[in-house]
Amino acid sequence: MKRVTKILLMLLAVLLTAAPCVAEERATAPVATEYMSEGMYDPFESQTVVETVADASALTVSATAAVLMERVSGKILYEKNPDEQRPPASITKIMTLLLTMEAIESGKIALTDRVVASAHACHMGGSQIWLEEGEAMTVDDLLKAVCVASANDAAVALGEHLAGSEEAFVVQMNQRAKQLGMENTNFVNCCGLDAENHYTTARDIAIMSRELIAHPLITEYSTIWMDSLRDGKTELVNTNKLVRFYEGATGLKTGTTDDAGYCVSATAQKGGMDLIAVVLDGATSDKRFADAKALLNFGFANWTLTKVDTGETILPSVAVVGGTARQVTVSATSIDPVLIKKGTDAEVQATVELPESVDAPVAAGQRLGTLTYRIGETVVGEAPILAEEGVSRVTFPLAMKKILQQLIKL
Repeated sequence: MKRVTKILLMLLAVLLTAAPCVAEERATAPVATEYMSEGMYDPFESQTVVETVADASALTVSATAAVLMERVSGKILYEKNPDEQRPPASITKIMTLLLTMEAIESGKIALTDRVVASAHACHMGGSQIWLEEGEAMTVDDLLKAVCVASANDAAVALGEHLAGSEEAFVVQMNQRAKQLGMENTNFVNCCGLDAENHYTTARDIAIMSRELIAHPLITEYSTIWMDSLRDGKTELVNTNKLVRFYEGATGLKTGTTDDAGYCVSATAQKGGMDLIAVVLDGATSDKRFADAKALLNFGFANWTLTKVDTGETILPSVAVVGGTARQVTVSATSIDPVLIKKGTDAEVQATVELPESVDAPVAAGQRLGTLTYRIGETVVGEAPILAEEGVSRVTFPLAMKKILQQLIKL
């Protein structure tokens, strides 16, 4: 029975790659047999040897530009031409998806909203689900189409639903990019078709990818391997092979055009650590995935997130000048796990930065110093040190009252 199931899955995969509903992102390229069923070989693994190295300088990445980032810290673990401005192809849709996620979480739109396709959205070309003018789909279905099939028409329909027009939505995309500190990015459209003055960088893509995966809802779409729309009439297969072939993959987005080459922003989670591997201008589809896999393997093999208990560090009380109490007790807030090289846990050292005294008044929760964790000279984590209670300033009436209280006791 299992053998029959495997054979059926293989046949289904072949049919899907030939079906018009799952077109390649590069409109002029032939459809590749990308979608392998269980039991078949990993196509990009067989073409390129993926090495796991201990030093980033020894890592070989064939693409023109690449970045590896850890999500919690935002630390760059590997970079190659990280700030070179390049056309991003459908990786553009990461910003489209981010604005959609934010609109859903704010209550501006809902997954059940029905979006009516405009003539403009239906004439995008490239990857698409062939929306017809006037056809209505839910936000939920359009998200599925964008995340799984990289559908340009669905991306534009979402943008129009959020902002009224693609042009207005692109303004919002660029505004959000500036807010995130994406210094070398300019969007002209919301789907990623090649256009003059439409560019970004590997670093900026990592930044917006980091922001997108902070929304748990996105992985419900970006991790789908196969699905369907229109009551099963339109089959979808993910353009991101890593979702099927890389353990721990959580997404995120592929992109391919003549100008951009083969691109991917690949996210994965292992051992509680999320990594983002951005690859731009790969020579072939397989090479972009091999590059992304090599970056992810390097990150997971050499780095780890370690939980630091700030309560283990003894903190001295701080003297209060002119206060109703002579000193104030302090404590450090908890911090996110710190990113360190594997095997260096014992090298983490804590440094307490606190003044000898502070002037009254002191508010409860007031920041008085910093608890810093270092490995050698490198800062790996910081925690604010706060006053545990408030201390009022001594006033003349209060001082006289205390003096009288002491005299009465005598």
